[in-house]
Amino acid sequence: MILRVLLLLTLFPLSAVSAPLPIPDQGPALRIQGSNTIGAALGPALVKGLMEQQGLQGVHAEPAEGANEQRVIGKTRQGKTLTIEVDAHGSSTGFAALHKASADLAASSRPIKDSELVDLEPLGDLKSPEAEQVIAIDGLAIILNPRNPLNTLNTEQLAQIFNGEISTWEALGGIGGAIHLYARDDRSGTYDTFKDLVLSRRGKALAASAKRFESSEQLSDAVSQDPQGIGFIGLPYVRQAKAVAIVDGDSQPMLPLNSLIATEDYPLSRRLFFYLPPTSHNPWAKALVDFTQSSKGQAIVAANGFIAQRVQAISVEPRPSMPEDYQAIAREAQRLTVNFRFEEGSASLDNKARQDVQRVVAYIKGHGKLDKQVTLVGFGDIKNDPQRAALLSKLRAMAVRRELVKSGVVLRDIRGFGAQMPVAANTADEGRIKNRRVEVWVY
Repeated sequence: MILRVLLLLTLFPLSAVSAPLPIPDQGPALRIQGSNTIGAALGPALVKGLMEQQGLQGVHAEPAEGANEQRVIGKTRQGKTLTIEVDAHGSSTGFAALHKASADLAASSRPIKDSELVDLEPLGDLKSPEAEQVIAIDGLAIILNPRNPLNTLNTEQLAQIFNGEISTWEALGGIGGAIHLYARDDRSGTYDTFKDLVLSRRGKALAASAKRFESSEQLSDAVSQDPQGIGFIGLPYVRQAKAVAIVDGDSQPMLPLNSLIATEDYPLSRRLFFYLPPTSHNPWAKALVDFTQSSKGQAIVAANGFIAQRVQAISVEPRPSMPEDYQAIAREAQRLTVNFRFEEGSASLDNKARQDVQRVVAYIKGHGKLDKQVTLVGFGDIKNDPQRAALLSKLRAMAVRRELVKSGVVLRDIRGFGAQMPVAANTADEGRIKNRRVEVWVY
């Protein structure tokens, strides 16, 4: 009997068995408001996963009173009904709802703004690691007709194309005459992503001539059938179209590969967030955040077409454009699908990086690489003095080293490559922040 109990504890450790959450006598157990990108499908799917983990039966989503509003409903074994509300009207509405106390959790497809932080100060620091939770990485593909010979575009060209300033394929060195624009509708999170990452950053708006689609599948199929077409689409919907490589500033051309989106190197990638007020006493809100960060939750993220925060090792093909010392690392080691990034103007790890430390440590321990089988490689943005850039990039790697050492990781090497191999333009704050990164390589 004792042996059987020990075996059960090995298979199902006590920490993995979640205590049942309270069922409110009336009203929803949890109210989520904010991003349509999250709330349209991913949010309800995560809620369903948590409710099923809690043993609720007949869990299902149904439309609520307004457009882009859903209720996820389940029943206890005793027949009591539990409801969680998910309203998806845009990221800003989530923070406004927290301010009005009409939501318990905000879903956002962008970081919280300084003005929103000030408004929500009575609820605690929404930028604290416990409050700001990166739940997934999103990425867009730029698609062309398969017969279009162009294989690469840069972000400045994209802004000019979709604004209508560049109107012919010949202006891009291609053939085919007039460019036909295809875009998602205004309510689409995919459109919000493209607008934020490409158009708004350059002060441009989408051309009125663009054909708009509510359906991702229909947009992709329309581009694949139009030799003059170009569109943007979520990763799961490339279908028969051709995805092109994207360049931002002096970065290398990057295809929308899962590995490049996971590391956030791909120019059209962004983070998706839950914001949980530190003063919250809603157990369902905290439980949903924890469930989302678990392996089950991240599997739901992947199943919904987003990039999960899973750590994997990938081989990288050495290229002549890489520094020779970097090529040597790539020939011997594999790169983990995570980059550590830092708070703006700081050498402190950002909130996603703090979560990633735990994920990387779990990978290193699980693969028996604690003793001198890990190399950290730091990068930075351009400085007036290349030696200073190299030093700062190594200092960033050392900041990551300090966190890994706490968990017993003995590093093989720490390298700093300064401003070499940028992944984004150094002309904007967002690009400089992306370039300040630390890669993890395992032998």
